[in-house]
Amino acid sequence: MPEIIEFSGPVLTGPASEHRGLWSVDGALTFVRPQQAPGRVLDGWVLPGLVDAHCHIGLGPEGPVDSAAAADQARADLAAGTLLVRDAGSPADTRWMQGGRDFPVLIRAGRHVARTRRYLRGFADEVEPEHLVEAVRKQARDGDGWVKLVGDWIDRGAGDLAPSFPAAVVRDAVRAAHDEGARVTAHCFAEDTLDQMLDAGIDCIEHATGLLPRHLPRFAEQGVPIVPTLVNIATFPDIAAQARHKFPRYAAHMMALWERRLERVGEAYDAGVRIFAGTDAGSVIRHGRIADEILALHQAGLPMAAALDAACWSAREWLGADGVAEGARADVVVCRKDPRTRPEAVRDLSHVVLGGRIISGP
Repeated sequence: MPEIIEFSGPVLTGPASEHRGLWSVDGALTFVRPQQAPGRVLDGWVLPGLVDAHCHIGLGPEGPVDSAAAADQARADLAAGTLLVRDAGSPADTRWMQGGRDFPVLIRAGRHVARTRRYLRGFADEVEPEHLVEAVRKQARDGDGWVKLVGDWIDRGAGDLAPSFPAAVVRDAVRAAHDEGARVTAHCFAEDTLDQMLDAGIDCIEHATGLLPRHLPRFAEQGVPIVPTLVNIATFPDIAAQARHKFPRYAAHMMALWERRLERVGEAYDAGVRIFAGTDAGSVIRHGRIADEILALHQAGLPMAAALDAACWSAREWLGADGVAEGARADVVVCRKDPRTRPEAVRDLSHVVLGGRIISGP
């Protein structure tokens, strides 16, 4: 007998669209009522499984973690409703998590690629400019269609944020990744780094705290999305406090970026820049915080439906994953109330369904 779940509540097929009548049959979604009675009936507002577009499964404060710790991280994300993860750089080989029934669908980017001694120790493949293209090609071949660059970091000689690599080398590296069939995203805090990345033909920007009005038309016209990771940007005051004595210019810069974090995201949304939700979980940010990021985007000025879209329908389309569609894998979450009108409902999931299995809920 097939395993059947009936979803009896409103099915949110988009930010402003609803459908009634959805079932999971042996792990696949259908809008056609099965002949057999369902084994379970779940009531509530149904959404596609949430997406964390900037997450680091397998990464801890000191670098890679063992498989047991990585599994715990993934389960924390699952419990929060994150059923699709775009890895944004991890030194751990997490391929063993893919293709199974117990973890979120994982799109890997391999290791970060950073400038030598210009990033957190133990996290990245650290290279000098003359080796950047080669390193990017390697990560493109090892990952699942994404490469992650560290676009800027503190330059201790200058005492402030500075681009990691020369602009011409970045252009060559992005071109090389594209030749390998991969997209490139980049960690960018500072203002000038964004110009460099846009000139290079980058595919996505992480954090984007340096957004200025001059950047917004280019992001919109080039179709380059941002993943603001607001729950991580909340740590900037602590970073600044630790650096203030030795690097006062850098500390002041980080505080200025933090102070305008919400305003910049709101301006980007108003300008038509695509925005996706990512928590930056891993290292110092605990896993399972996708609801916090959605609500932070809402606080920054996105209507709640748009904040949900950043972690739901559009995010899945961007990453090439199905949403709620006929024949799609049954990865859905069920909220007790409509999260579009009751924002806190995104924290209050009654059930999480992964591949047609109820993994969370009564």
